[in-house]
Amino acid sequence: MTNHAVVKTNLPGPVASDLLERRHQVVPDAVSYGVPTFAEKAEGAVITDVDGNTFIDFAGAIGTINVGHCHPKVKEALHAQVEKYIHTGFNVMMYEPYVELAEKLAELAPGSHNKKVLLQNSGAEAVENAVKVARKYTGRQGIVTFANAFHGRTLMTMSMTSKVKPYKYEFGPFAPEVYKAPFPYAYRRPEGMSEEEYIDFMIDQFNDFLIKEVAPETIAAVVMEPVQGEGGFIVPDRKFVQAVRNLCKQHSILFVADEIQTGFGRTGSYFAVEHFDIIPDLITVSKSLGAGTPISGVIGRQEIMDAANSGELGGTYSGNPLGCRAALAAIEIIEEEGLNERANEIGQKVKDTFNQLREEVECIGDVRGIGAMVAVEIVNDKENKTPDKVLASQMIAQAQKQGLLVLGAGVYGNVIRFLMPLVISDGELEEGLGIITRSVRNIWQNKSQYSV
Repeated sequence: MTNHAVVKTNLPGPVASDLLERRHQVVPDAVSYGVPTFAEKAEGAVITDVDGNTFIDFAGAIGTINVGHCHPKVKEALHAQVEKYIHTGFNVMMYEPYVELAEKLAELAPGSHNKKVLLQNSGAEAVENAVKVARKYTGRQGIVTFANAFHGRTLMTMSMTSKVKPYKYEFGPFAPEVYKAPFPYAYRRPEGMSEEEYIDFMIDQFNDFLIKEVAPETIAAVVMEPVQGEGGFIVPDRKFVQAVRNLCKQHSILFVADEIQTGFGRTGSYFAVEHFDIIPDLITVSKSLGAGTPISGVIGRQEIMDAANSGELGGTYSGNPLGCRAALAAIEIIEEEGLNERANEIGQKVKDTFNQLREEVECIGDVRGIGAMVAVEIVNDKENKTPDKVLASQMIAQAQKQGLLVLGAGVYGNVIRFLMPLVISDGELEEGLGIITRSVRNIWQNKSQYSV
């Protein structure tokens, strides 16, 4: 069998070492990196670095490469667009790719209502604009997000994000009128409480939140990740999500689904909210929409999106033609190659692998996710559930040395998350799972070398 992951040098290798030294001279250390090397080329689910080492990609540029690296259709679309024009500024002279992508996103988004679409550059920018639109439409200022949430690194989205370090520490003061509600984390529910009891309890907690923390008539929007990404791939119960949505309707609060990491095939559907049988008022999208190019968007009900006046929304590079063409190609690939269905196959394989390993090692506390958005929570042992960030970090580091790119997550830093391209082959998937399971097993067996 051909190995797709081949690491022939130390990491970093000689060429990467020189680049790393140059990088430290001119790039702030605050810009972190996962593996200490530099990409030379990438295709599908495999990346080759500057020293000729090859890595199976289970990180997908943090969920950005669902259709794979350098898909031929994406490259063809980009080359064709470059031959025509690169950018004219949609606010100066409009271009068809923007309109075509807006039409497609409006068609794909849940709900039969009339929709309009605003295109932007990044996920954080999409969330910022969703907040602007919600405030304009409702005439209210309050924004509610949730514990463990991540929405971006700009001032507004950093304020909406839950985790303090590394995202918020010493970066305040933060944007006002942002409130954080409790969010269900079933694995860490109180001892002796059933899941059903816990969900009812969390719904009661959200009701209390609207009494004790902020008056509902002052809230413009509730912003929720259908599956929390950076928070550790925490999947809320459908009953909770629907209860929040119903309370939003009751109080004329807009429900915003942040689908930046969960969208475009990752959970086995175009949008993760489809799993919860709700229709949001606004949806933010980015990451895998662009197949590696910078683009994002806000999809919303027509009357909400039209609340802002001319010139109040937009941006210099918003909805750049290259990003639009790449996005249209990505959507075509998802449809033609059945990547929503493939996500479910991949996710089931990952879950089966780790549920089996869970019977063998005591450090796997939880295996969770929807579709191919799967995570494993690492603990000191199953009984006490103490988060073990050190073990998780060592497992990730050992896997990287063997040629697997994989990332951590979670508010405690003890979650291993999987965001492999959905075009990954069965052979690449099996090989990658073999690397990470061996790493988990080996680190656990030698855990005395590490401490919580």
